[in-house]
Amino acid sequence: MTMTFSADEDFALQLDRDDPLHHLRDKFHLPLGGDGKPVIYFAGNSLGLMPKSARQIVDGELDNWAKLGVDAHHATGTPWYWYHEALREPTARFVGALSLEVICMNSLTVNLHLMMATFYRPTKSRSKVLMEEPAFPSDTYAIKTQLIHHGLDPKDALVLAHPRKGEFTVRTEDILDLIDEHADHLAVMIMGAVNFFTGQLVDIEKITAAAQKHGIVVGFDLAHAAGNVPLSLHEWNVDFAVWCSYKYLNAGPGAVAGAFVHERHATNTKLPRLAGWFGNDPNTRFRLHLEPEFVPVPSADGWQISNPPIFSMAPLRASLSIFHEADGMEPLRAKSVKLTGYLEFLIEQIGSKKFSLITPADPSARGAQLSIQAHEHPTQVHEQLIAAGVKCDFREPNVIRVAPTPLYNTFHEVWRFAQILAQHQ
Repeated sequence: MTMTFSADEDFALQLDRDDPLHHLRDKFHLPLGGDGKPVIYFAGNSLGLMPKSARQIVDGELDNWAKLGVDAHHATGTPWYWYHEALREPTARFVGALSLEVICMNSLTVNLHLMMATFYRPTKSRSKVLMEEPAFPSDTYAIKTQLIHHGLDPKDALVLAHPRKGEFTVRTEDILDLIDEHADHLAVMIMGAVNFFTGQLVDIEKITAAAQKHGIVVGFDLAHAAGNVPLSLHEWNVDFAVWCSYKYLNAGPGAVAGAFVHERHATNTKLPRLAGWFGNDPNTRFRLHLEPEFVPVPSADGWQISNPPIFSMAPLRASLSIFHEADGMEPLRAKSVKLTGYLEFLIEQIGSKKFSLITPADPSARGAQLSIQAHEHPTQVHEQLIAAGVKCDFREPNVIRVAPTPLYNTFHEVWRFAQILAQHQ
């Protein structure tokens, strides 16, 4: 249903009064500007805000370390040895997975390398990798170096899905055409579910089905999707996925990342992988040198390399509890669609030829981020936004990314942002 918006300030304030999730804003620390008031923080697509409860949870683990030392691995309310278990169920819910299909570990790019080590097994006839352009640079670096690791030239082995000339987002039909065109030579496709630059949400289910029809392994980078849009990775039959947790999942800088491995692969202990001791069967894990052969856990845990990083996991527990209080992704997605729809409406109301949106207009084809193309003096516009108390980011050559996040942003902040933007026509 299309909502009718108004550019009046009272309308924005009424939307906030009617918002059933408005109280969640109080659960986060809001950065303050020079005037001592909260900035308009539209940068959750870069780093989510700190849950107020995170400090208590981290301090609790520091206290366990101080008081118990090594015994904290087994003697606390949430034993360190099994700490990843506390994250399993809530993680599975927000990516739409079975609990055995997910594991919180490492960083996103490390997890991407681990997944590629298992699922990219090039043969003489099938060695190519399909990805989007532009992709986040770390994905590009990882995939190119994987190709080089196998003795391949990225110029020959990489297939890129580009936007059409004069467009900014990649059409689904063009991705499907590329899959068909290169089907006999593609081994893997790995794509950002939500593009970091444009904010485009791709049709994960349709793309996955089209590629797998040709025997192509399908993976997704969920850096900008996890905690942003509803996902059903198990149902959509995705082979693997990786994500970070410091953006929409609000777990803090460098926080633990995550990985999904579909059940049909996760339970296959014969799959090749790069192994470490925490991917080994926990029943024999501490026999150490007495059990020199690696016996993988028959779940996503079998891709763990090292023991849980407690201090980068603890803040994620704080954030996940807030997602639980919000009753999951569906209510958050409903508010997010309304926030971005309202922002889009207000930008159109400005009526300036100096700005345009490169993010899809269809709410089902985008997440919380809108990417605004500034046609004149883009860096100056961004600097003026910052000076006026807005926190967003700038991407060369002329795109300002703003992400009103449903957990802590308000409709009145969207209204205020539009007022500030209109002043710089």
